[in-house]
Amino acid sequence: MGRKGKMIEQEINSTYLQENMTLKTYQPESFSPLYKYHICIMQDGNDYFQLGRIATLSDRLHDDHEIENTIFVGIHYKDRHDRLKKYHPNGEQHEAYVKFLVHEVVPLLDDFLPTYHMGGSRALMGDSLAGTLALVVASKYPNTFGKVIMQSPLVDDKVLEIVDNAKDLQSVEIYHTIGTAETNVKTTVDPEVDFVTPNRKLKEVLDQKGATYYYKEIPDGDHTWKYWQKDMPEVLTTMF
Repeated sequence: MGRKGKMIEQEINSTYLQENMTLKTYQPESFSPLYKYHICIMQDGNDYFQLGRIATLSDRLHDDHEIENTIFVGIHYKDRHDRLKKYHPNGEQHEAYVKFLVHEVVPLLDDFLPTYHMGGSRALMGDSLAGTLALVVASKYPNTFGKVIMQSPLVDDKVLEIVDNAKDLQSVEIYHTIGTAETNVKTTVDPEVDFVTPNRKLKEVLDQKGATYYYKEIPDGDHTWKYWQKDMPEVLTTMF
């Protein structure tokens, strides 16, 4: 069964990154310029479309009126090293990537689509390190991105420091999951990383920040799309 909506690809010749970046935008079948839309910007974009089945879910949830009008935008990476450079707070291209999102992607989408032009209608979504990026960017730009969806984010001392120092997270809505089996995860940098303990520390910090916060531990969940995809219907109906 084919997709009901429409996928549009656009390129941004990024001044900040000095490279061409591709945006894949999925509009629901009922799309009309007469309506206003929420925007969900997904890092690891191809993974969300292919493994997360976002387009199929969007079709079903819009048909069943389980989510408000929402457009999903995917941005992907070249390879795991490129991903690390752009997504990790210590990555050499991280600051440039954040500026790309805030100063190039958002204005393009607001110009191209009938959006609300409000932070509360823009979400950043990501899995693992892409989830880390979503939280870090919203912590720094809460008026631009009012929703964060992070599935099994990588959390280290740098991330905890950024969130702890964030000033206006009470205006941000956050959906945060971690699987209880994510105690020995292989990453680009380290073959054995405990994700569970630092994610629980992050929960403690976020509990104190006053954000609208949904936290869930997935029993026996590991660091794979098998569990992230299963959670996607609840993610989207909760946040949109």
